[in-house]
Amino acid sequence: MSEELVLKLGQETLKTTAMLASPLLISALVVGLVVSVFQAVTQINEATLTFIPKMIVVGLVLVLAAPWMMDVMNHFTVQLFENLGDMVRIR
Repeated sequence: MSEELVLKLGQETLKTTAMLASPLLISALVVGLVVSVFQAVTQINEATLTFIPKMIVVGLVLVLAAPWMMDVMNHFTVQLFENLGDMVRIR
């Protein structure tokens, strides 16, 4: 395995991980900001108020995005196994 191949594989892995995590993280960020603004406007100082809306929204996004996420993971894994012979070839 060459250094270039290891770097390319690492880049693809990080890119796939970021693609899979971004819908969940972005939705949690947006809900957290909305609840924080609501707390600031109404002067409610409850630290645990953001947990339930975040859990609900992240759960909904996970249910809605799960087919796409599985497709991305499946494509990455199939590509990895298809190219495995070229990766470990002894020169």
